[in-house]
Amino acid sequence: MSNKLVLVLNCGSSSLKFALIDSQTQQQILSGLADSLGSNSPFIQVKYNGEKTKTTLAPAAMHKSAIDQLVSSLNELGLADAIATIGHRVVHGGEKFTESVVITPAVIAQIEQVSNLAPLHNPANLIGISACQQAFADLPQVAVFDTAFHQTMPQTAYLYALPKSLYRDHGIRRYGFHGTSHFYITQQAAVALDKPVEQLNIISAHLGNGASVTAIKNGKSVDTSMGLTPLEGLVMGTRCGDVDPAISGFLAEHLGYDNQQISNCLNKDGGLLGLSELSNDCRVIEENAVQGHSGAQLALDVFCYRLAKYIASYTVPLGRFDALVFTGGIGENSDVIREKVLDHLSIFGFKCCADANKAARFGQQGQITQATGPVALVIPTDEELVIAQDAIALTEPTQEA
Repeated sequence: MSNKLVLVLNCGSSSLKFALIDSQTQQQILSGLADSLGSNSPFIQVKYNGEKTKTTLAPAAMHKSAIDQLVSSLNELGLADAIATIGHRVVHGGEKFTESVVITPAVIAQIEQVSNLAPLHNPANLIGISACQQAFADLPQVAVFDTAFHQTMPQTAYLYALPKSLYRDHGIRRYGFHGTSHFYITQQAAVALDKPVEQLNIISAHLGNGASVTAIKNGKSVDTSMGLTPLEGLVMGTRCGDVDPAISGFLAEHLGYDNQQISNCLNKDGGLLGLSELSNDCRVIEENAVQGHSGAQLALDVFCYRLAKYIASYTVPLGRFDALVFTGGIGENSDVIREKVLDHLSIFGFKCCADANKAARFGQQGQITQATGPVALVIPTDEELVIAQDAIALTEPTQEA
């Protein structure tokens, strides 16, 4: 295959993120976002050569229209013919997919079968796949699953203490998400620590509007904080994370909430937004906490405390601990949160280096702890690159030496 550009797509229910990556140089050539799909004012924004171009789509336009506009932009820029393959982020692969796969009718059918486990995500992913198959009929396409990296977890980590039939008959178990990010961090941490991946024991904290922690032993996921859905685990931007399951019944019985209101309460109205009563944006919360906003300070305190508790608990399956790694939008940029978390973990001997911690922002990788004691690193993640690499690896013919 002579062409080496990979189009990476991430379809949400009302959005489409995309990137065009040169698989040889690993550089992002183009990126962008189609947002507010299905609304009265959908749009698509493309960033190329440092310039952003925003195009308004027809009212109620959905993913197909956004992809058609993207194809038009790629043609105008002379990039469409250089695309070798397309990589799709698929949120939930259930137990069916333990690695990335070339998309076939059978794969699509299997993704549909597990869509009940991710009703907000998988249907949107399938829409993106269908639209791309129409727009790029001659190109191979690959599905890369958020859940695949976590399929190495043992039953002790992924089973809930519920009637076993719910797992056996309906697949109710912990699956975990952000797998592409945690995989990338594992590879990069091995390089940073000069250690073979198969001997690497780290805790990876992917912190963004969605957040998860993964215990990685000998290079493999052995436990992770997100569960059947991305709701379980840490405090997030708008998701509550771990709560007493009986709260749902209380809301229904005593406050008259219906199922949709309960879901909104847990998924859209909680987390940093719910605690601060201000915003789900960590930057806004940090700025207001400095100015004395009590809700913002409370949200930061709860977020960091819960995160530190998870990190501490994930030393249990590791036995030996090489490093704690922060990544994601918050993990890469919030020196405030990283310092607070390390302070909570002082029992392990973590000592934050203030200067190094402040320097590790805006894409800068580095160690943020003092030379003596356990290691904490900041490593920027690159999920799009992993998707691109998997797509090329699965669709490029083996070259003869």
